[in-house]
Amino acid sequence: MALTSALIEVLKRELKSRDITYADVAKQLDLSEASVKRMFSTKDFMLSRLDEICEYAGIEFADLARAVEARDSLLLQLTLEQEKELAGDPKLMLVAVAAIHHLSYEQIFEAYTLTQAELVKLLTHLDKLKIIELQPNNRIRPLVARAFSWLPAGPIQTFFYAQAQADFFRSPFEGAGEALLFSSGRLSKASAKQLAERLKRTVQEFRDAHHEDLKLPIGERPVTSVLLALRQWELPAFRELRRKGK
Repeated sequence: MALTSALIEVLKRELKSRDITYADVAKQLDLSEASVKRMFSTKDFMLSRLDEICEYAGIEFADLARAVEARDSLLLQLTLEQEKELAGDPKLMLVAVAAIHHLSYEQIFEAYTLTQAELVKLLTHLDKLKIIELQPNNRIRPLVARAFSWLPAGPIQTFFYAQAQADFFRSPFEGAGEALLFSSGRLSKASAKQLAERLKRTVQEFRDAHHEDLKLPIGERPVTSVLLALRQWELPAFRELRRKGK
């Protein structure tokens, strides 16, 4: 069952990269779109159905199996050298982030002021860095795992934090789906550790929602960011009034 589940997840990704929708698959199989969605949701596939979908999408089953095998080698983080290279070139970093977010070549070109020659050159560079695999017809396959994260305090986090301080908080956070929450109190180390683990699970829920929403049109998926932080900290104005050693 675990292998079947992995095959279906890879198949979904491959269909997405080819802009093949559940409606397209349903039409090919002479089924309702709801039936196809249920098949992918429950991962209840007959082998013949799997073969039909692969043949329709132009996917070799052997390639699907190899993709499952390669899944465990996907990157959880980049190296320091890779991050430095991205951080040193804003256009390269832009395309890398877009690719990691599963945008297609066409979607990146439509959204940003890059020429086709520039975009191909940047994608080729990312392929050489082994951050993506640039496939025929400029199809992009990210080589990062679902739980991918930037290096803590690394070049990319440092860049984004600088941007966040300058721009992210310049908002009343009153829009639909927006929130700015702040609370201060006194916690034991054990309580702080438990809370930190919950925040990590919240980030994972955010990543899961991102991947689940990949099936929606890009116009329904605006770029959304979440920033969570927890540390021992007191307002500097209060800290200055503390007695020494207290």
